[in-house]
Amino acid sequence: MSVKETLKQLESEKTKVLMAELYGAEKAEENRARYRYVAERFEKTYGERDIKLFTSPGRTEISGNHTDHNHGKVLAGSINLDCVGAAAPNGTDTIRILSETFHQNFSIHLSDLKPSTGMSGTIDLTKGILKGFEERGYKVGGFDAYITSNVISAAGVSSSASYEMLICSMLNTMFNEEKMDVVTYAHIGKYAENKFWNKASGLLDQMACAVGGLITIDFKNPEAPVVEKIDFDFGAQDHSLMIVNTGKGHADLSADYSSVPNEMKKVAQYFGKEVCAEISEEEVIANLAKVRAFAGDRSVMRAFHFFEENKRVEQEVKALRENDFAAFLEGITASGNSSWKWLQNVYTTADVQEQGISIALALTELFIAKKGRGACRVHGGGFAGVIMAMIPNDLVDEYTEYIENATGKGNVYRMSIRPHGAICVSDRI
Repeated sequence: MSVKETLKQLESEKTKVLMAELYGAEKAEENRARYRYVAERFEKTYGERDIKLFTSPGRTEISGNHTDHNHGKVLAGSINLDCVGAAAPNGTDTIRILSETFHQNFSIHLSDLKPSTGMSGTIDLTKGILKGFEERGYKVGGFDAYITSNVISAAGVSSSASYEMLICSMLNTMFNEEKMDVVTYAHIGKYAENKFWNKASGLLDQMACAVGGLITIDFKNPEAPVVEKIDFDFGAQDHSLMIVNTGKGHADLSADYSSVPNEMKKVAQYFGKEVCAEISEEEVIANLAKVRAFAGDRSVMRAFHFFEENKRVEQEVKALRENDFAAFLEGITASGNSSWKWLQNVYTTADVQEQGISIALALTELFIAKKGRGACRVHGGGFAGVIMAMIPNDLVDEYTEYIENATGKGNVYRMSIRPHGAICVSDRI
């Protein structure tokens, strides 16, 4: 579909319905304008062509903090912040991407898909996705893309996974007749981060961005994770999901981030296993002295967090299915406390005076205690970045003013859970 035809299609009633589903009625028009802008900028950058529009969301982690990499359980959802892109095959062996948000304009030749020595940056990540497609027997080809994103960067809402799933959706749509399923998207994103970014990430971020909606995932078998959508309307509970950016990202904290899965796995190694999902809490306690000597005390604490967090995910999913929102909020609080005390990913020990997450959590706990309503927790990888809070709608404005006075203006985001993951918008309208 030409850019002109695409712009016309964006004015259709079907598009308006989809925009409301993706972003909420109050945000539908401003986001529809984003698609118009991206289509027009594609044409200005690459010339008149038939294009397709794509979207891939960021994600919020409800519970299951740092469990996926040890094949545990998570509760997560896709959010109404996303990567949006226009793309078209170019008939060459070169991929050209202009990412407006991050001021990047680069090209990749399909004959050169080796990671750089530094193994970092968007180019390496994109190469990893392309290589992942090839290694799984899928087709790749040259294409042009114009991309913009409003997913908060380096702050725990998975801007990188959102980008990865967007590229996967483009490749699947343009070169593979949409034969790839979204679980494979997630595996390719993980592969790209592990092998081309030197980041020991699991599958949570990619799965939540790819699948969409509110989901629970059991990673016991990581090659075929059990994914279940949960039919639950947060809006009906008169609470908003709030993300608070504490002002410092975790992009430079890879060592802290990687230490979590590695230390959990060290505990499993004592028992001759690879991950904590293959052992039990009772085994660890029964052999505690030897496990502490072998793996270290922080490793043991992180393993305890893993075992208990798995139980909490089950309890929170049960609460949602039974419409017990109070129990669900209690689960969020318990999960957050475990991340702070047992998992210990609220601040980096490399700089104990840098505790933006701790400050934001302390302030939010004070606010919630005073009001007697709500819940909060560290969000995402941790150590720096963002927190998540569930705040009653009648307190949102007051909370926003309160927390921004301490963390800075424009750092509070009111989210909604969107029902769609990484999709080709043009095929839906």
